[in-house]
Amino acid sequence: MEDFEKQIIQKCQKGDLEEFDRLYEYYFNKIYRFVAYRILDKQTAEDITSQTFFKALKGIKGFNADKGNFSSWSYRIARNNIIDYYRGNKSNLDISKMWKLRSDDDLENEVEIQEKMEQALNALKKLSKEHQEILIMRIWDNLPYKEIALITGKSEENCKVIFFRSIQRLRKEVVLSLIVMSLIIQNL
Repeated sequence: MEDFEKQIIQKCQKGDLEEFDRLYEYYFNKIYRFVAYRILDKQTAEDITSQTFFKALKGIKGFNADKGNFSSWSYRIARNNIIDYYRGNKSNLDISKMWKLRSDDDLENEVEIQEKMEQALNALKKLSKEHQEILIMRIWDNLPYKEIALITGKSEENCKVIFFRSIQRLRKEVVLSLIVMSLIIQNL
């Protein structure tokens, strides 16, 4: 954890909760993107992100830097809020809702991209929810294994193994290039 974070957290833990704004401003976009990729409804994603920071603010006095950094703690809160949201709506996490296509004036190109995305999504759906989640955190959210481990409660080595096995399985189905292409298209 960076020194400025430690100082802010220590001030918050001593009761100066106005300092929390600095953490909020620094992490808001990261946490919002994490949530928005999993909840495609903008209003719901904003609500879940707000809930995440509200819970972090309420729990800041109990935050223990020895167990991880603020970033991982925030992602874990967001992840739990997403799980609670889907449980509350009696919906299952649908991997297809996590991937969006950009609209394009070139209809032929859009149809081709849509077909490739469907192939990639079908292959991803064959992975377990755990494998999907770790794969998405690593590729889409660009999180390091250490942070993924803290978020999921698994060991860093286990996260690496799960990611490697997921990639191997996707390679067997010859869709890894489609996934990479879709990520590139999404980030254009």
